[in-house]
Amino acid sequence: MTKKVVLITGAARGIGLATAARFLEDGWRVAMLDELGEALREAAEGLKRPDDTMTLMADVAHPDAVLFAVQRAHERFGRIDALVNNAGIAVFKPMLDVTLEEWQRVLAVNLTGPFLMTQAVAPIMREQGGGAIVNITSISGLRASTLRVAYGTSKAALAHLTRQQAVELAQYGIRVNAVAPGPVDTAMAKAVHTPAIRADYHDHIPLERYGLERELANAIAFLCSAQAAYITGHELAVDGGFDASGVGLPTLRGERRNT
Repeated sequence: MTKKVVLITGAARGIGLATAARFLEDGWRVAMLDELGEALREAAEGLKRPDDTMTLMADVAHPDAVLFAVQRAHERFGRIDALVNNAGIAVFKPMLDVTLEEWQRVLAVNLTGPFLMTQAVAPIMREQGGGAIVNITSISGLRASTLRVAYGTSKAALAHLTRQQAVELAQYGIRVNAVAPGPVDTAMAKAVHTPAIRADYHDHIPLERYGLERELANAIAFLCSAQAAYITGHELAVDGGFDASGVGLPTLRGERRNT
């Protein structure tokens, strides 16, 4: 009962799974939530920490499922010290081809999900005297791009929700921050990013590479830790400098190499 507990959504793979492993290394217990039941069970088994992990199958866009999952986590571990709202989906289509159903589903998971999860977890944190929440936004919420009208809009809205939550929940000792990943070397990125797309990203990222899932997990763990006790309402871009760079970076690199 004295070990800290984190609840992570979208924990079956990618950044969510890497974050679960990172918290376990720090001595936390981890409640792993995902709608992909079989993948979630395999992920938890791979961590090989059955006493310190539990799996929760739920769709974060469904209020009843969220409340039941949070209740189960609280009953199992007795506390929830951190919430990582990582679950998210994307539809990569031209704006004029996106259906209303696709638009609504992306916003339901990416924006309503963190809203519902926070509403369910915050009262538990309030009773404990505080806690930390990290919402996973995206560089796509900071910089517009093609084929991301629903995804980018949902992540931009989530960034503002983060600030709103931070202001309203501070009185309860609950800190709320966001991490905005740039291009990350996840299985999804490897599947959908062609060599040409990867080359374009490398050209425009000052550090000239994709981020690693572990690097995102490190940032999330920091914002949930005591070291970040005076940080709230902040969106941290973990993107290799992508958001900071302007136009002309590939050309300037080429000129520098030729001098």
